Amino acid sequence: MCGFVGVAGPGVDPSTGALLSMGATLAHRGPDDEQVISQDGAGVCFRRLSIIDLDGGAQPLWNEDRDVACVLNGEIYNFKELRAQLEERGHRFSSASDAEVIVHLYEDLGDDFADQLTGMFAIAVLDYRQKGRPRALLVRDRLGVKPLYWAATEEGGVAFASEPKALLAGGYGARALRGPALLDYLVLGWCGGPHSAWDGIERLEPGHRLSWTEGDGAQLTAWWDAPLEPASPPAHDEELLEQLDQAVRSRLMSDVPLGAFLSGGLDSGAVVTSMAGVLDPLTCLSVGFSEETHDELELARLTAARAGAQHHEEVMDPLSCLSAGDLAWHYDEPLADPSTVPTYLVSLMARRHVTVALSGDGGDEVFAGYRRYGFVRLEQRLRDAGASGIARAVERALPGDVRGRSTLLNIADSPALAFFRSVSQVDPFEALSLLGPDALDAVGRHDPSEAFQELWERPRCDDDLYRAQYVDMKTWLPEDILTKTDRASMAVSLEVRVPLLDHELVERFAPTPAAYKMSGMRGKKALRRVMRGRLSPEILAGKKRGFDTPVGEWLRGPLRGELEGSLRELSPGWFAASALQRVNGEHQSGARDHGRLLWSLMVLQRWISRHEVVGLAS
Repeated sequence: MCGFVGVAGPGVDPSTGALLSMGATLAHRGPDDEQVISQDGAGVCFRRLSIIDLDGGAQPLWNEDRDVACVLNGEIYNFKELRAQLEERGHRFSSASDAEVIVHLYEDLGDDFADQLTGMFAIAVLDYRQKGRPRALLVRDRLGVKPLYWAATEEGGVAFASEPKALLAGGYGARALRGPALLDYLVLGWCGGPHSAWDGIERLEPGHRLSWTEGDGAQLTAWWDAPLEPASPPAHDEELLEQLDQAVRSRLMSDVPLGAFLSGGLDSGAVVTSMAGVLDPLTCLSVGFSEETHDELELARLTAARAGAQHHEEVMDPLSCLSAGDLAWHYDEPLADPSTVPTYLVSLMARRHVTVALSGDGGDEVFAGYRRYGFVRLEQRLRDAGASGIARAVERALPGDVRGRSTLLNIADSPALAFFRSVSQVDPFEALSLLGPDALDAVGRHDPSEAFQELWERPRCDDDLYRAQYVDMKTWLPEDILTKTDRASMAVSLEVRVPLLDHELVERFAPTPAAYKMSGMRGKKALRRVMRGRLSPEILAGKKRGFDTPVGEWLRGPLRGELEGSLRELSPGWFAASALQRVNGEHQSGARDHGRLLWSLMVLQRWISRHEVVGLAS
């Protein structure tokens, strides 16, 4: 796992000094080595965290003629097979690094080389073969495990980096928060889509590539998408078990110590028990909470004991939120997920024992584990039964605070809008009511639900459950779950691998029929079934928690002072002070639970201050 920053073309500074200065902001991603190349107006600085070929795997890596170079943030798990094929075709290798296959695949296949890769990756290729006219190619992995950002210069050049802070350090982009991103953040808790939160900095979306040459500018292409067609279920459970084990085994390659994150849930338990068959000793890391209602350590201990693992654990309390490192700096875009804190703490603990950790991220999206999926399935059945009209009439007649009104509203509404509502932490109109005049001007006519509605229509099926999974894989998964894990782990120079997001596993099992994945309102039916011989009954019967954090309680107690200080400091031009006071008052009195929204506001204030955000952009 590493980080890089690079530039190409007019309007950029390709000097070694400039690249090193930008690269210094990524030192946490790669503390072991630093290399720079710069020629013909294009260059890159690479920061390395050594995992494979510790002595000989320094990047950038070149082809035989030293006119094509590449850098890789991530891992290529099938590199040995690819290397053997490339050597048969006459390519010569100078290292044992997995990254070196990229430059030779690019020579043979051009821009389509990523189709051959199994792994997690953000890649930059600099092609100097046409003298005086370098070419840059950026590629991001299928599901967005590794990040990649870019910015165009006014003169037509391009800059790119693993994190926006490196681009900002070089003067690419502006320290202004985009108004639409602010509204997305308040409503959803994260900023998504092709535009980053920063004015002038773009996000290369998962499964996309960007090619740049002078005169042609930046050309974006989607090279992979989650399945759009339904898939039949496997004839035998052994197919799922074998594919799961293969995904885990392929991610155990490492020249440094390796372990696993372990909660009390099914996904991380499935990964750990699969690792137990081939890794000895096995190290597992867990975080618990002082509140029993949120603590899963007992369940994690059951899985660790069953796997024969060395188990390390820590207990988190409210003060952990104040002492959990400089998270506002590591998250270049505001992210309101409260589990960023326990994810950072488990990463910090893990780094004392291992350099690589496997996690269970992605299991909910692939095997339909979220509670909201049960409601999606129920609502589709009711709509199909003709309940929409009745629900609409009853919903209009009920007071706004009647329990169950939201379910009726979802049935009466379009499935896409209903799902958008289910993943939102606050209604867009309520979010807008918090904003001051400057922010309202910057937001303009932006509607956060539009992206969800467009994505909902892409799958060519009549299964709303899979449509919901597809939307989550394109939004929530890369912008919240994977961003959270990448930044929290990279803050302490830890590599995290996600076997449940193996692309072959996703393509085979995510689009299977709802009856294969769910039993009534309960998800992960197939995964629970194949894990019966590996996990204890308590794990199989448990409900999903993950690193669930009790922020609502904490903001009424130990974190109340921190919260109210943050609310006072939020820019009056951005927010209406009276609206913020109303929301906090309702939460403190217990009239309403605004825990997630208030946490979002506290995180936002810290982020604005830490990154020296100077204004809003439309």
